[in-house]
Amino acid sequence: MSGYAIPQTRKPPRASKRQVQLVANGDLRLSANQKCWPEQEKMEQLLRRALADVGYELVRAHPYKEAEKHGFISSQREGIQVFAGVDPAAPLIVAEAVWQYSHHLLPGLVSHSGPLLTCANWSGTWPVLVGMLNLNGSLTKAGVRYSTIWSENFADEFFRDYLMRWLKDGHAKHKTPHVIKWKDVQVGSKERKLGDALADQLRREKTIMGVFDEGCMGMFNAIIPDALLNPLGVFKERLSQSTLYYETTQVPDEEARAVRRWMEERGTKFKTGPNELEDLTDAQVHQQCKTYIAALRLADDFGCQTIGIRYQQGLKDLLPASGRAEGALNNADRPPVRSRDGARVLYEGEPLPHFNEVDECSGLDALMTNRIHKAMGQPVETTLHDLRWGDVDRSGTVPDYVWVFEISGAAPPAHFINGWAGAVSERQPPMYFRLGGGTVKGVSKPGEIVWSRIYIDDGELRMDMGRAGVVELPMEETQRRWDATTPQWPIMHAVTYGVTRDQMMARHKANHIQVAYANSADEADKVLLVKAAMADALGIKVAVCGTKKNGKGWA
Repeated sequence: MSGYAIPQTRKPPRASKRQVQLVANGDLRLSANQKCWPEQEKMEQLLRRALADVGYELVRAHPYKEAEKHGFISSQREGIQVFAGVDPAAPLIVAEAVWQYSHHLLPGLVSHSGPLLTCANWSGTWPVLVGMLNLNGSLTKAGVRYSTIWSENFADEFFRDYLMRWLKDGHAKHKTPHVIKWKDVQVGSKERKLGDALADQLRREKTIMGVFDEGCMGMFNAIIPDALLNPLGVFKERLSQSTLYYETTQVPDEEARAVRRWMEERGTKFKTGPNELEDLTDAQVHQQCKTYIAALRLADDFGCQTIGIRYQQGLKDLLPASGRAEGALNNADRPPVRSRDGARVLYEGEPLPHFNEVDECSGLDALMTNRIHKAMGQPVETTLHDLRWGDVDRSGTVPDYVWVFEISGAAPPAHFINGWAGAVSERQPPMYFRLGGGTVKGVSKPGEIVWSRIYIDDGELRMDMGRAGVVELPMEETQRRWDATTPQWPIMHAVTYGVTRDQMMARHKANHIQVAYANSADEADKVLLVKAAMADALGIKVAVCGTKKNGKGWA
């Protein structure tokens, strides 16, 4: 009898004591990786110099790929191959200057036993902070211990002090005194009673979340396991994007033309041109109007109270971007769509809350927000945004640090200055959206908002929330911020009350942040308390961040 063939596992070489390994994760789309590579290269040079200044060598764990013209890990398969050659006990930096697909790295990071640091350059050029926050949220959900840092030039004292602590101790923390546990928050009996009642209604009556394919762009943090979601009374209807594509092809042309006419009659502009590859074309807009109709009909078919379209990947090869449809769905005042038999207007007079990039944590948040705002007589429109970037206001209009909240789709025109008349549709960036499609671009109106984020930590649902104000900046400053990020996308100028830039980055566990307006500062404070009470009654662990507008605390 012959012996067994014992497999030989390849062991990676050991790193020296003064070496730190580096991995750079990227997109699945070659066009994005190629266009974004120069920023990554510049960032790595600065980081390498910073490590050398304190006596460490930064060693890339994978090479630049000459044939592909970039040095990113661009698939889960490649990530697994790269980590087979990484010393699992050595210090490792995930260095990011771009949007990245977290699932490329997770197989390697969950088994990495050495010190782990996620690191980003403070820039809006590409969605780098968005990418790092997504990875942080994914690592948190996966139970992986990590540290995280960011810098504009990797030479500032804040960065250097944190880096030295990480190199010395293998882990470093940021101070987060802005976070208040729910048990310490003062809440009135009326707000607590309403939150409890809304939670009880959701659990008893139950509702359906329509999910058009899970796991968009590697966002592991955006998937809520059924075992956590179902006890809240929320159940997924798992739908295929191929169904959405087919349904889109069945919409009559005249119905799609009526949707566009409705928008144009209210003042929306479509910046169209003749070149399919670079311009927004009339044909692309027409297909987007069909997708809007198809999404409403499918949601109605299955009784969904909120839906999320994955779009990337898959649907991007079949249809123009879903962003325009998403923004309209999130608006109460929107083009009417009748059922197939013409007997009913679907979801008449109200939004069908849509969670961009099928981020189920935002979907649950949107569902709760919609019900709370209805009950309290507040504006019902809500959306997620990317926590994209931030800067001081160089116009001098406000003294505060002003965040740039931006998203490729989903922003409702009700959030914009002048509503539908303030909305402009421009072609989505070709490197992300090959088949084009228009955005719902606008500048968010000044006002009071509640921001929030649901995430998963230690196997349980958690929610952070806080208050912020949306400020109006001069168009020159707004354009500067657009030019520094993605000028085709809707923008919100947000000032978070009692939460600094670095506190937000240290605490936030996701690329997305949910926002909704209230009618006044006092009403926004009450909305936050009802939302926190509802979440707590549902079994979600709640933290309130920062202060009220007047600087007073919540405790």
